[in-house]
Amino acid sequence: MSAALLAAVAAATGAVALAEGLAVAAGRRRSGGRGRRARALPAAVRLRPPAAPADLGARIEAAGSEAAVGDLMVLKCLLAGLALAAALAAVAGAPSGVGSLVVVAAPAAGFLAPDAALASRARRRARALRAEAPDVLDRMRLAVEAGLGPARAVEAAGSHGRGPLAAELRALAGAAELGVPRAQALARLRRRCPLPEVEALAAALARADRHGTPLGPALAALAAAARAERARQVHERAQRAAPKIQLVVALLLVPAALLAVAAGLLAGLR
Repeated sequence: MSAALLAAVAAATGAVALAEGLAVAAGRRRSGGRGRRARALPAAVRLRPPAAPADLGARIEAAGSEAAVGDLMVLKCLLAGLALAAALAAVAGAPSGVGSLVVVAAPAAGFLAPDAALASRARRRARALRAEAPDVLDRMRLAVEAGLGPARAVEAAGSHGRGPLAAELRALAGAAELGVPRAQALARLRRRCPLPEVEALAAALARADRHGTPLGPALAALAAAARAERARQVHERAQRAAPKIQLVVALLLVPAALLAVAAGLLAGLR
């Protein structure tokens, strides 16, 4: 297949995909977010968006996003179409081999870009959650020792924090006020904060609701374990940084030392 024919086919496919994505997005807006597909395109050229991966919803929640799975798939298709259009404009006049590679790679990169953004956001959120966990658990322990019940302790710990874990605790307390079953609210907390510390906290809250188990000792133990885990990770990061610092120092000092020796030798020769 010649480069011109490949570009024409890719352009047609990208245009249909872009139009389909816009039609689906418009249909979502008109249907109140229920995801009914718009019928702006004829059935002969209608492209169905690819099925979402099974774990996409979990990755969205782990990143702290409220986006719907269908909306993200529409965004991925739109980015693929836009990347294809940009690639076709960029490779005009380029060699056929390079142009074909760019035309194939650009839509794939656009389609996968939201996944990379989700993964990066989830990693940053996990670090923030882990760093915040000891303080939040200590606040909950103090609230319980002051005589507050589990629900009020959750609300107090969330209202005195500004990080993502405090925000999730505020959401948990708000769900209880709206009458959401505690098991359902705790399951949402686990999905949005997939960390061992939060899993243990949710299990302790569930035991306290079900069996009346005292929360204070469990929270003290969880806070101590979270603090030890945070200290261990800080120590590991420091250990990993030491060789990098030594490499930078060596790269800076060795050339300078060699230059100084060479300058001395040249001065002696004169």
